[in-house]
Amino acid sequence: MHNIDTPASTVLWISAHPEPSSLNGSLRRDAIEHLCQAGHTVIESDLYAMGWDPVVRAQDGGHHADTSPNVFRVGADTRDSYVSGTQPAEIANEQAKLRRADAVVVQFPLWWYGMPAILKGWFDRVLVNGFAFGTDPDTGRRLRFEQGPFAGKRALVVTTLGDRPHSIGPRGKSGELHELLFGLLHGTFAYTGMSVLPPWALPSADRITDYSQARDDLRWRLDGLFTDEPIPYRPQFTGDYTSEWELEPHVRPGEHGVRVHIQNPASPISC
Repeated sequence: MHNIDTPASTVLWISAHPEPSSLNGSLRRDAIEHLCQAGHTVIESDLYAMGWDPVVRAQDGGHHADTSPNVFRVGADTRDSYVSGTQPAEIANEQAKLRRADAVVVQFPLWWYGMPAILKGWFDRVLVNGFAFGTDPDTGRRLRFEQGPFAGKRALVVTTLGDRPHSIGPRGKSGELHELLFGLLHGTFAYTGMSVLPPWALPSADRITDYSQARDDLRWRLDGLFTDEPIPYRPQFTGDYTSEWELEPHVRPGEHGVRVHIQNPASPISC
């Protein structure tokens, strides 16, 4: 049972669906209301409502066609813009929201087994070098995974999909959900230091007949946002990996695939 009496915290809710009256829109409104009733502060980034531009452009790195003849070095130039405080205002605003948040909920419909383009573009433009990862200029410490700048924050994916429940299970045709979302869960959230919760998914979303059941199940998961156990991804800098970021030969020898990067693999991952 979840402890719903956790201290009030700040939650950033990032959503990506073009229709406010959709199933996703209803779940978002009810979930945010539930968090607020529990005493939490919720900051929203409704990307479609904001008209968010998902495309990384030279301006993100301080380049302008009439004054910047140099080649746009995406990683280096966007980092320089972050460090110098010259990023576009919309990027700086989203970074301020994320910096303030104790937890991040990312909600989207699973399209072609991935995030909608507008959401992928949020990560591309906001999580730049120097802000979300990089190297400490004073100590040389690598800022990623357990040393990432967002250590202490929690992350939860809320997604809807058309697949039937068993099709995203361990032997499902579409692939197990945790593995489908590995790039986001491990390569983005865990990489930047966040504690990653097992994703919440609503399968057969186009065919649900009991909205209240889905709503209440999501509310129940949100009650555990700050108390549920995160996915135990392996830390990078404590001996499990070589200097080439490959598992050491003695760690789960002969096995491969994304699950080898999770400690206690016998423990089930609930979706």
